[in-house]
Amino acid sequence: MIKAVCVTGVAGSGKTKFARRLARSKDYRYLDVNMIIGKNKQVISGYDKKLKTKIIDIDKLKEVLTRIIIKSKKKLVIDSHLSYYLDKKYVDKVFIIKCDVNELRKRLKKRKYSKEKIEENVEAEIMDVCFNEAKELGHDVKIVRN
Repeated sequence: MIKAVCVTGVAGSGKTKFARRLARSKDYRYLDVNMIIGKNKQVISGYDKKLKTKIIDIDKLKEVLTRIIIKSKKKLVIDSHLSYYLDKKYVDKVFIIKCDVNELRKRLKKRKYSKEKIEENVEAEIMDVCFNEAKELGHDVKIVRN
């Protein structure tokens, strides 16, 4: 069965750059989950005005991504801070992209994120949220320092 490799980490950590490079080097198909969400509005369950971000129904997103994985003729590199929620039977490896918190703050300020959203992402980076949750879900995890 063709499977996927997930690239995850907090916003601004360098996921997309790493995921695109990995997909090119392995001749895998790159999949931007933000584009999938844009095309599948049913995965959006609301909007957080304070953080200025969509609220995603993880179960519905998993359904959509699983269908894409099953139908794909190529192995996928899935780029998203939510990608590690996928069932491990469809995922070969999860790459956690880590970033120095001072650099992360700079990147998120440059994106004009609110102070609350910056601190939420910095805290998630410090607490290794993506790593811990991916491990709890049983994924084979590799940390990549960016």
